[in-house]
Amino acid sequence: MRSLTIKNAVALSLSLVLMAACSAPKSDDTNNSPTILKKDHHSYSEPDKVVITNLHLDLDVDFENKILNGRADLNVNNHSGTDKLILDTRGLTIKSVTLEDGKATPFALGADDKHYGSPLTIDISSNTKKVSIEYSTDPKAPALQWLSPAQTRGGVHPFLFTQSQAILARSWLPCQDSPGVKFTYTATVKVPQGLLALMSAENSREKSADGIYKFKMPQPIPSYLMALSIGDLEYRSLGQTAGVYAEPDFVDACAYEFADVQEMINQSEELYGKYRWGQYDIIVLPPSFPFGGMENPRLTFATPTIIAGDRSLVALIAHELAHSWSGNLVTNATWDDFWLNEGFTVYFENRIMEKVYGREYSEMLEQLGLQDLLETIDELGTENDDTKLLLELKGRDPDEGLTDIAYEKGRFFLKTVETAVGREKFDAFLNKYFNEFAF
Repeated sequence: MRSLTIKNAVALSLSLVLMAACSAPKSDDTNNSPTILKKDHHSYSEPDKVVITNLHLDLDVDFENKILNGRADLNVNNHSGTDKLILDTRGLTIKSVTLEDGKATPFALGADDKHYGSPLTIDISSNTKKVSIEYSTDPKAPALQWLSPAQTRGGVHPFLFTQSQAILARSWLPCQDSPGVKFTYTATVKVPQGLLALMSAENSREKSADGIYKFKMPQPIPSYLMALSIGDLEYRSLGQTAGVYAEPDFVDACAYEFADVQEMINQSEELYGKYRWGQYDIIVLPPSFPFGGMENPRLTFATPTIIAGDRSLVALIAHELAHSWSGNLVTNATWDDFWLNEGFTVYFENRIMEKVYGREYSEMLEQLGLQDLLETIDELGTENDDTKLLLELKGRDPDEGLTDIAYEKGRFFLKTVETAVGREKFDAFLNKYFNEFAF
């Protein structure tokens, strides 16, 4: 077929670039200002002028009214000396904005867009290093999923979880909501007593008597990996650096299902280097979670539908674990390049499954992926631009790019490169890739 011929030709050309990249010297540039190679048209922010470096959140969780009341303290690097900081928001009520001296500063919310929300423009000076924003969320904030007790397994306590990807973080915190902007964060979260709060950060394994939890994420992450979950939860260890959270009557079944997770981590490190996030935990959410899994660092969100009782669906966990390298460690700069997250991750997932469960099992998963890819191409049409790896999503919801093109076509492209150059050389490239562009 013509598409296969083109694919092989591109792969062979790319292989030369990959091998050259393996031997290329690392830049000596020590300038801390970000290099913005491509404008992110899904964000109002201007990180090429001023960029967030650290975030501290203070959140009070109001289950009755389904809102978060909060304060966001943003440390910024105003490397251009601009007098404006533009943040992404969606449905947020902005109560006040102050600078590091505690004095109020003018701000304005721009026109609302159905996909992108509203820009929050804040007056700053060339010397501004900190901006504090008092705000509250909307009860219908799309990132916040509020569940009644009846929607949980236990039926006694309410539950909350977030889904920030792709551009929904702006609906629960003001931020530069672009995958190309990474920052460290800390948080203090107050919840009703009897509930455990967790974030994509260093987490407690026990409930707090006063309902106050403190969090720290020392590695920089993009806003779409900001995550919060609150409910009646218990923890079980899965090994030296792994564990699982779930509702009390379900947690033991989850721990049984995920018994191989520590081995997956060990094999992943053998393939592509050290796991750099410290702990790898999973939270099994109520059935209303709209995805199979979400790769929030240190706390993978997972659907309960993978708890089959026979460990037959754990490829999903291998996928989310692989994101700890491809996606979380090295991230696409914009959503047009989403395949750089997911194509690399599906390839990596398959390698994990091969090492833990054998080549026959991984080849079966590969064939299932090929079936999914062909069905997607058939549905979209072979001439549809959305069948390309590099997408054009300007003016569209980036969720429209969440198809098997990014996942499976991306994987098979990388598999073709591996075949062309050899697995040993390709693994050497991937190790250098993950190390060179980490964080």
